[in-house]
Amino acid sequence: MRERHRTAPEDRIPFLKMAAYGLGAFVNNLLAAAIGGMVIVLNLGLGMNPALVGLLGALPRISDAITDPLAGYLSDHTRSRWGRRRPWIFVGAIAVGIVYALLWQLPGGRSESFYFWYFLVGSFVFYLAYTVFATPWVALGYELTPDFHERTRLMGVQNFLGQLAYVVSPWFLWIMTHEAWFDDQLSGAAGLAILIGVVAAGLGVLPAIFLRERYVHTHKEAGSSPRPSLMDSVRDFGKGLLGTVSSRPFLKLCAATFLVFNGFILIASFQFYVIIYYVFGGDQALGAEYAGYAGTLGAVSTFAIIPLVTWLGTRIGKRRAFFVSTGVSMLGYGLKFFTYSPDHPLLVLLPAPLMAFGLGGLFTLMGSMIADVVDVDELKTHERREGMFGSLYWWVVKLGMAAALAGGGFLLNATGFDVDLGGSQAERTILLMRLCDAFIPTIASGIAIWAVWSYPITEETARKVRAQLEARRGTGAGAPAPDRTTRGMEAT
Repeated sequence: MRERHRTAPEDRIPFLKMAAYGLGAFVNNLLAAAIGGMVIVLNLGLGMNPALVGLLGALPRISDAITDPLAGYLSDHTRSRWGRRRPWIFVGAIAVGIVYALLWQLPGGRSESFYFWYFLVGSFVFYLAYTVFATPWVALGYELTPDFHERTRLMGVQNFLGQLAYVVSPWFLWIMTHEAWFDDQLSGAAGLAILIGVVAAGLGVLPAIFLRERYVHTHKEAGSSPRPSLMDSVRDFGKGLLGTVSSRPFLKLCAATFLVFNGFILIASFQFYVIIYYVFGGDQALGAEYAGYAGTLGAVSTFAIIPLVTWLGTRIGKRRAFFVSTGVSMLGYGLKFFTYSPDHPLLVLLPAPLMAFGLGGLFTLMGSMIADVVDVDELKTHERREGMFGSLYWWVVKLGMAAALAGGGFLLNATGFDVDLGGSQAERTILLMRLCDAFIPTIASGIAIWAVWSYPITEETARKVRAQLEARRGTGAGAPAPDRTTRGMEAT
């Protein structure tokens, strides 16, 4: 029986530093949940067409195709006394908090066209500031430790703290609708956005203040080299971009994340509509309350799921742990079709803990696996490109989210839903909403398992890659000659 690997003391990350990194995840998730969850006010509070609401979620993400990889490239190549990542994280956190608060200060009594264009322009600015914060923060996590299992534990801690955002976010609609606090949903959105902006800026700067970068010394040493010309930088950017998207292990992880996460996002608003208009016959207040219960239960369940998935990842491997967590979530999604019932409203709580395995496992394991891919890439290219890998990974996530948000609006229209009908929606409309809510994420998650089935980086290969890197850097005691496994990794 093979002796279980023990992480070397120098590869361990103190828990408080893991927690500092995890607060970045809280900010990241809070902003993502807020922009996705609060946008329903544009339909329910302003009467905006759901298709236009969907477009507002999708169109600003077009700019991410440029800004995300560019932010990753700049983060990888920044040379400063504070490192590659930390200056961007600090400035980005403050900027995104301010912009988000301003985005929701919507004036009353204007036309649908005015609100559409106001929110569209503001969203482009918001996502730019979001990218400046999130891209270097993600990259920083990939380089905090070189240990195969410590990476999983780090991502487990950051995902655990990040889930706190999903404990509160299901209540955003209830908060904005609460008559004792706000006159209407628009004023509720304005007040809530200010609070979210303050929290995002205050907590988002902490990773920049308390963490240090493992590979910053190589860029200090390179600071005396001649500054590259603009054309040299453009060519280097293009080369790095092509090299990143040519990594087959990386593409498998991107595909799996796209399917699991955006299968969930596509029907995220459907859960509210099904609970409000099917389970509670159009009662928005009561439906929002029970949707809040279900969302909070799912988020709280994730706090138990993340340590379990982290433990599984260090025992049976990251790939197999992904199969387990995603498979359990598929069971939860399918159950929604049978347990969401007007006769037994409390049953809306039953699928929530099972569905939580999906995202709980996904963002614990994917970050750890991408850090392994970055090592394989360094073996091939002699460069550390955490920023480029992180930016493209999250661009895929956000691209899928944009498509899902836009598709969700059109899909809702396709069911025949009409907000003016209240609780008198057609039976066919209710059935189609229920089918989409339960089975779209189930099917997408199944395809994701198939995509990761042939993911090639195992614990053994990752350790051999690390040994060769350390021997090449002069930081290791030696390394075995490349075997067929590591040569295969290098070829990808």
